[in-house]
Amino acid sequence: MLTKGNVNIGIEWRFGPDWPGQRCVAKTRQGTDCQRPANKKNGRCRLHGGASTGPRTEEGRDRISAANLHHGKFTKDKLEKRRENVSKGRAIRKELRQMERELIAGGLLDKHWRDSFPS
Repeated sequence: MLTKGNVNIGIEWRFGPDWPGQRCVAKTRQGTDCQRPANKKNGRCRLHGGASTGPRTEEGRDRISAANLHHGKFTKDKLEKRRENVSKGRAIRKELRQMERELIAGGLLDKHWRDSFPS
């Protein structure tokens, strides 16, 4: 343990076994009692059900959504626009393949016309 000024660095967590306050009443995965301090409302710590349940109104949900938006690449409207563009591209490529087949069948285009371009 290091002492710097009047602060002890490396001391045990302040809610150690001798802490007199109310503890969380949940059980850990090891089967022991949780040692974290409990919230006053429900007797659970923030890891076992004492944290906020989130916004309840639509306005609150919109505020949280706006606060958590980092870059907007994966918003619903941008994903939908990307899907539309992909489907348009597929339709165009399908139409080009059909035109190529018709031109080859009509004798206007050589079957191996792509080989004439350097890769």
